Amino acid sequence: MEFSLFTTHLHWLLLFLASRGWVSDAQICNASAFANSYEQLYKYLGLGGNDNRTTYMRPMFPGQTYTRVLVDLYVTSIVEVFEKEQRLSTQVKMITVWFDSNVLWNSYKFCQILTIAAPRNLFWRPDIVIAESVKTEIGTVESSYVQLVFFGYVVLPEVLSLNTVCKLNLYRFPFDTQSCNITIQSVAYSNVDLKLETLHDTGVLTNSSKQSFQSQGEWELLNISTSKSKVFLMFGYADQLIYQITIKRRPLLHVINIILPVFFFLVLDVTSYFIDTDGADKLSFKVTLLLAISVLLLILNDTLPSTTYELPLIGIYCSAIFSLIGISILETILVNFLRAKGAKILSASAAVTGQDDGVSGPPVDQDRDQKEFQIAMWWIKVARITDMMFLILYLLTIVVFLSVLGKVWYIH
Repeated sequence: MEFSLFTTHLHWLLLFLASRGWVSDAQICNASAFANSYEQLYKYLGLGGNDNRTTYMRPMFPGQTYTRVLVDLYVTSIVEVFEKEQRLSTQVKMITVWFDSNVLWNSYKFCQILTIAAPRNLFWRPDIVIAESVKTEIGTVESSYVQLVFFGYVVLPEVLSLNTVCKLNLYRFPFDTQSCNITIQSVAYSNVDLKLETLHDTGVLTNSSKQSFQSQGEWELLNISTSKSKVFLMFGYADQLIYQITIKRRPLLHVINIILPVFFFLVLDVTSYFIDTDGADKLSFKVTLLLAISVLLLILNDTLPSTTYELPLIGIYCSAIFSLIGISILETILVNFLRAKGAKILSASAAVTGQDDGVSGPPVDQDRDQKEFQIAMWWIKVARITDMMFLILYLLTIVVFLSVLGKVWYIH
């Protein structure tokens, strides 16, 4: 397993020490001398199979009573975000560094060997846990080694697959940005015995994580910030390192699958007012649109959690358009009723006129026919005015609603 992040930083550190004269490259060893020095160094550090080491004692820096542990956490992949379970699945690289006086050696005496790998079970390791973890696993095959640096530091690099609890704010879904915490702490040591600190600043963590980011899925890594806190345990307070991971959703898939289809259904509903056909055909067309939006609402229900504090704007968007099309259906029914009322009066009047034309008798009451015709035309006129006024109000409502929603949803 290669840990390029740690290797890069270690090389810069060794270059700095060489520039200060603390590391010399004057001595050049051949292969035989290097192999002999490597074997001698292993024996010097007590790493042989027959040597005894105190592996369970907490190491301390000379003159101090506590152990300082430096931790770096790099996010290499956002595996999945579970909206309904409010959970985040990630793969991270965690590098843990601490001082151990048992691994100090003079590189001049050992052929300029600056670092070596040693079995991890021979060394004390800090009991670092992740507070939000639901399930933590080794991302790949667990390494059996730690890396020892000649000036007394032990480096433990790990790749972890994390499932952590994250309170997701889905109000602006799918144009949302989420911030999830990964809190590192010890459960066996108080801050009197063990102090946790970051190895690098947030800029290095963010840039290095973006460079090693492996997935190009739904989520984009924006920033990693760190803060320090304390938590009370039974025996005192323990240090906490809080890594806040800020990620942004790429909304294109949800826009194509939900937002655009619902908008097109609304456009079709508006254009249906210009259909010059029987009212029953227009009504069945609108009902079909309403059923199509119902299917999309069911898909949305499977994605969003039911226990959210704020109703997501996409839910307001779909529900409002669903309601608008429903009101449009009611208006179509009313207009069809008014037109049918006028048509019924006209047909009755025409039937009476035709009957009178075929039978001899008294002359037809022209005034009564004219009055019935005017009443029929009044019903039809009311239907046309109602249809036109509703269309104007419908368009104004859609424009105002989409403008306000877009400003809240995407612009802010």
